[in-house]
Order: sequence, then C-alpha cells, then structure tokens
Amino acid sequence: MTKGQFEARLLLLVSFGLVAFGLVMVYSATSASAALENGDPAYYVKRQAIYAVLGLALMFVFARFRFQALRRLAPVLVTTSLGLLAAVLVLGSTVNGARRWLTFGPAVFQPSELAKLALAVWAAAYLARRRPPATLKELWRPVGALACVFAGLLMLEPDLGTTIAIFVMLAGMLLVAGTPVRVLGAGLSIATALGVAAIWFEPYRRARIFSFVNPWHDAQGAGFQIVQAMIGLGSGGIFGRGLGQSIEKANFLPEAHTDMIFAIIGEELGLVGATALIAAYATFAYVGLRIALRCRDPFGKALATGVTMLVCGQAAINIAAVMGLAPLTGIPLPFVSYGGSSLIVALAGVGILLNIAVGHGGEARAQVRDRSRGHGGTRAAGARRRRGAAKARRPGELRRVAGSRRGSARS
Repeated sequence: MTKGQFEARLLLLVSFGLVAFGLVMVYSATSASAALENGDPAYYVKRQAIYAVLGLALMFVFARFRFQALRRLAPVLVTTSLGLLAAVLVLGSTVNGARRWLTFGPAVFQPSELAKLALAVWAAAYLARRRPPATLKELWRPVGALACVFAGLLMLEPDLGTTIAIFVMLAGMLLVAGTPVRVLGAGLSIATALGVAAIWFEPYRRARIFSFVNPWHDAQGAGFQIVQAMIGLGSGGIFGRGLGQSIEKANFLPEAHTDMIFAIIGEELGLVGATALIAAYATFAYVGLRIALRCRDPFGKALATGVTMLVCGQAAINIAAVMGLAPLTGIPLPFVSYGGSSLIVALAGVGILLNIAVGHGGEARAQVRDRSRGHGGTRAAGARRRRGAAKARRPGELRRVAGSRRGSARS
C-alpha cells in the first residue's frame, strides 16, 4: 500500500465516521422537537440522511473526476457563485433575520457553501500559474479584491461566519504557497479592521460582541445562547449524561441541531466525546495537509490545502464559539450539524482530496515505471552498441588471423 492510498483510506474512514456520528447526533438533538412539530421523531434525520446520500454520491464522482479539470472550471464556478450570492439577496428566504437560502420546491440551497469551494478552486488555479504574492499590492490584486467582493455579498445576507471562513481558507493557501508571513499578517490585520468596523456599525453584531465579552451580563437576552451552551457543556462532566439525555435541547438552547450541536455533544457524551470529535477533525487536518504537501502538482497542492482549511477552519470557529472562546458567527460544524448544503459541499471537498491523494500516488508510480523503462532502454541500447562493435571488429580479426596463418606457412 502506498502512502497516498493509506492517506485516502484514513480520510475516508474519518469522513464516514463524522457523517455517521452527525446523523446520530442530529436525531438525538431533534427527536423530541420533531415529534411535537411534525409528528415524526425522525423527520430531521431522514432529511439529513438524504443529503448524506447525495453528498456521498458527489464525493465518489469527484474522487473519480481528475482534479486538474477543475482548473479550467474555476472562472465559471466563481462567476456562478457571485451570481447566486447576489440572487439570494433578492430571491432568498428570510430565516431569523438572515437571507441566505434559495428554495427550489422541497429543496433548500445555501449559495455561500458553494461560494467557499468555488473561491478555493479559483485561488488554487491562480496560485498555480503565478508566483505567490510578496507585497500587499500583489496580495490585493486580484486575490484580496475578489475575497472582498465575496465578503461584501456575504455580509449583506448577513453571514459573518462564512466570511471569516473564507479568509482563514485563503490565508492557509497563501501560506503554503509561499507568501511571506509579514505580508499575510498585514493583509489579515486590514481585513480584521474592516470586519470590526462592519460589526460595530450593525447593532445586532455589536450586541453579540458585547455578549461574548460577558455573556452573563445579559443572560436572558443577547448572552442567552452562549450561556445555555456553557451550561450544557459544563453539565456533561467527563462522560456525559448519556446519548439522548440532553436537557438543553428541550427548548433551552436555540439552534441545538445546527450551529450549537457541539454543546449537545458535550452534554450527552461529556469531555470524552467532545475530545474524540476534536481528535477526528485533527486527524482530518493532518491527512489533508499531508496530501497537500506530498502533491507535486501546484494546483493540487493549493486546492488540497484550501479544502482542508475550509473543513477544519470552520470546525475550529464553530467549536471556539460554542465554548465561549470566540463570538457566535452562525457557522455549522462540518459533517455533524444539520444542513444539506454544508454536508454536500463538505463531502464534495473530500472527493477532491481523495482524487488528489490517489492521483498523486498514480503519478509517482508512473514516474517510477518511466524511469525503469528508461534504464531498461539504456541497458538495451548499450547491449546493441556492444553487439555492433563486436560485429565491426570481426572482419579485422579475421584478416589478422588469415595474415598470421600466411606468415606461418612462409616460415
């Protein structure tokens, strides 16, 4: 088994485990409310299972689809994503004051999830044909400018979590590509300053920041969600209350099955379950970055880094927010939170990583075969030259032998 095959199998194992675990936790977090609201305790988990099947099918398609072809599709993906982000501001459904979803009959699609992957593909294609930005001016054009266009459309929805996720993803890709840390740090500082300004001039975002600093100051208002998440995590102890035994999910913790599902995991499975989940994401990060570093194709290297940062960066943001280490941003936990768009796009990203891992190993084996053929051809050519030289020497040798025989006859 090659290293690429081992990494691909480990990535599959972790991804399947996270998806299966997510289905269990979605059922646990929604069974009671779904029974009351829809008359079916499995209402949400059935929908999530359908999304999982679609995502797995897409994952296998991308695993068989050569990742180099995505390079040619990068402009189309970016243009389509920008169009959908603009369309959702006009045609999107409003939920909890945010306009982030497009509805097509029974299906609901979140364009921001596609936008993250499209931007990763475009940035990988750009970094593959150009040297990495070495100054702020080079960083701004065109990577920074396009990222700001995406961020502006996302903030209008509003979707602060996805905005942060795309900047984290781009930072990881630029760092691996070779952008100097000082330039990257300066660019992120400017982006952070702009983000703080956007937060400050929006009252509800400003209230979230203040509630993050001291959530207990307004525990029944702006700080309610984070306070309930802390109560859930703290009440889980070492081993948790037991699967399905959460109290917080019974209309205490808002969005318990989506953004805040990590609090339910901590309450029901305790420190052990929460640590195991974090270890799974750490394993995903390790495998994804190993695939990126081993890939010799510049586009594949950058794309693998982007997909890995997208999944693991999003997980880190979500977990930090639930634990009270960062402000709440409304970003789901990859593979685990309820949500079809997030799950399908994440599994598509896994398919791309699998293709890069296995494709890179195939290229390495092909290179080995080519080298062996080259050595074999060299040996064969050498043998032919030696046979030709031997044939060239034979007439001369015959003449010398005949001359020596005539000399001996005269004597």
